[in-house]
Amino acid sequence: MKTLYLTLLISCSTFTYAQTSRDEILKTVTNLFDAMKAGDSAQAHSCFGKNAIFNTVEKDKTGKTFLNITQLPRFLNAIGTAHKEEWNEVMWNPTVLQDGDLAEVWANYAFYIGKTFSHCGVDAFQLVKEETGWKIVHLNYTRKKDDCGIPKEISDRFK
Repeated sequence: MKTLYLTLLISCSTFTYAQTSRDEILKTVTNLFDAMKAGDSAQAHSCFGKNAIFNTVEKDKTGKTFLNITQLPRFLNAIGTAHKEEWNEVMWNPTVLQDGDLAEVWANYAFYIGKTFSHCGVDAFQLVKEETGWKIVHLNYTRKKDDCGIPKEISDRFK
C-alpha cells in the first residue's frame, strides 16, 4: 500500500510540474502577443533571449519557397513604431514539447491588423529557460493567406 501511495504521489507531482512548465512556456508566447497588441517593444524584448533568430518561410510570386530572415532589433522596432490599429496574433492548438530547459511551442496562428485579416500559418517557437524565466531563442513561422483553418470562435472576434 505504501508503494502505491508513493507512486501516486510522485505521478501527481510530475503532472503538476509538467503542467506548470507548460503554462509558463505558453505564457512567454502570449506575453509576446500581448506586447505586439500594445505596441510595447520593451515588453516584447523581455520575451526573447539574447541573439534570438527569426525565420519566415514564404513563397514568392512564382510559388517558389524562400526563407526570410529578420533580426530581433528590426522586429522590436516594428512593434514599437506607432501604428493606427492593434496587431492581433491569435494561436490555437498549441503543442508544447519540453526536455529540461529546452522547449518548443508549435501552434497555428492568425494575424489581424485591427479587425482585418492579414495572414496565417504555423509558429514554431524554441525557448530556453533562463534565470528570469522562459525566453524565445528561435522563431520559425510560415505565412500564407488561405487554407488557414481558423476556428470560428476566433474569426468571429474580428468581424
